[in-house]
Amino acid sequence: MVQTENIEKVYLFEKDRVNSFKKWPYSGSSPCNIQKMAEAGFYWQGDDKEDEDTSVCFVCGKVLDGWEESDDPWEEHKKHAPQCLFVKYGRPEAEMTCEEMLNLLEVILKGRIQSSYTALKDCLKAHIEKKRKEMTKQLSKN
Repeated sequence: MVQTENIEKVYLFEKDRVNSFKKWPYSGSSPCNIQKMAEAGFYWQGDDKEDEDTSVCFVCGKVLDGWEESDDPWEEHKKHAPQCLFVKYGRPEAEMTCEEMLNLLEVILKGRIQSSYTALKDCLKAHIEKKRKEMTKQLSKN
């Protein structure tokens, strides 16, 4: 079964990344404003209590916080995630080709599938280990 909540949170489009920012400490005149964050591939993942400057790259999943008002989002993204395909393209969504956008979507979906597979595998391993211990305990009683 496909979980639509995960599909909706791809943040492939800049406008969706902009809209994700519920709180952000820096104004529109700051080099580190919401628009520039979204343009550099980040969406907001903070909460209303703390971590109001936590952001995540929609492609590589790099989580960054501790932003300063003078930070350049593109430069920080390059510095902390040089392997990111979005960083390698080095330009905002509005300047990308359709093929490049599809390449980004492919990377995103592959990453999500890999994460889901890993989580399922870990869950199954834990379940099997639990059953093995139960069987070993049962056999030792006999």
